[in-house]
Amino acid sequence: MTQPVTVPTARIRLTAERETPRYYGHLWIFDGHIAEVLGTPGAGDLVDVYTHQKRFFGRGFYNPHSKIRVRVLTFQEEPIDNAFFAARLRAAAAFRQIVASHTNACRLVHGESDLLPGLVVDRFADVAVMQTLSYGMDVRKELLGELLVQETGVRSVYLRNDAKSRTLEGLPLSKGFLRGDSETTVNIHEGHARFIVDIVEGQKTGWFCDQRENRLAAAVFAKGKTVLEAFCHTGAFGMQAALAGAQSVDGLDVSAAAVTLAQAHAARNEVAARCHYRQADAFEELRVLERSNQRYDLVILDPPAFARSKKAVPHALAGYKEVNLRGLRLLHPGGVLVTCSCSQPISDHDFWMMLQAAARDARRQIRLLEQRGQGPDHPVLAGMPETRYLKCFIVQVF
Repeated sequence: MTQPVTVPTARIRLTAERETPRYYGHLWIFDGHIAEVLGTPGAGDLVDVYTHQKRFFGRGFYNPHSKIRVRVLTFQEEPIDNAFFAARLRAAAAFRQIVASHTNACRLVHGESDLLPGLVVDRFADVAVMQTLSYGMDVRKELLGELLVQETGVRSVYLRNDAKSRTLEGLPLSKGFLRGDSETTVNIHEGHARFIVDIVEGQKTGWFCDQRENRLAAAVFAKGKTVLEAFCHTGAFGMQAALAGAQSVDGLDVSAAAVTLAQAHAARNEVAARCHYRQADAFEELRVLERSNQRYDLVILDPPAFARSKKAVPHALAGYKEVNLRGLRLLHPGGVLVTCSCSQPISDHDFWMMLQAAARDARRQIRLLEQRGQGPDHPVLAGMPETRYLKCFIVQVF
């Protein structure tokens, strides 16, 4: 295997503004924060970064095609070689053994939060699904695949490089096995719940590990209750609710394939008699259910991201308000709403203000029971607000 270049090919000098405290610990250096480039670095090359006063700042991957011109790997003058990546992967795997011991599916590498910017790896049993979302990681994918097998014990590595964000890096879209071979559907478990992950066609890497703890938190309120799971996807929230003793679970999703898999999950977990999934536009169906005076004890809302950028936030908040207003109106007095947003540009504060506005319009009083986020295998790097994206509020209505 050809060894990637481990020697920096250029020196980058920052603007004075990039050195202000607001950027402390941030691993991205945008094109507008570069004052000078000494050398001719190519896409994926290692570069050394210096402060405006020409002191060493860090070392990272360069990409002239991206607005994120440098992704910092380290703030130390250390070699970026095989041993460097092996140590980072080993540390990431050891941490997941602590925080995800009750499952065989977890986020093994969470990019910047594991100090491996542009690399995402989810583990499903003995299969690793990898995304190389930056040029520097992509040109080292062979090395990373080999190290994943060596350091984490997985038997195969599947590349899900079909994320549209790769085009912003000047990278093509592709998917397929990088190391080993296996079935492309994998059996996983989260506690007692059993699921099937389609690593080829499933969304993202095939499964949303980030909601695992939130699914269990929602299930606390499910025993003996009627449950509505809107935007149910493959029914993971509903499965945990049913296994916790829910009287019934109704699931809605616009995808026929997702509904089929949700039904398969109900059968696999021996709760099919209490779980009913159907293909429907959840936005419209929530209105239909309200007009028909259908009511539930527990409503779970986990829609797809409504905002991909700050510009989209106002429109997205209006959409979240509409969905949550309907969800609140569908609850019996004393019922519980579990509502989520994976839109990173929307802050926790924005989401909470939206939820209060929805409650006012629905003429319901609410009280906050829990404010949650992504699971601990998706840690948040303090210097990078971009690594905090998932919001989950559990409220009770009166």
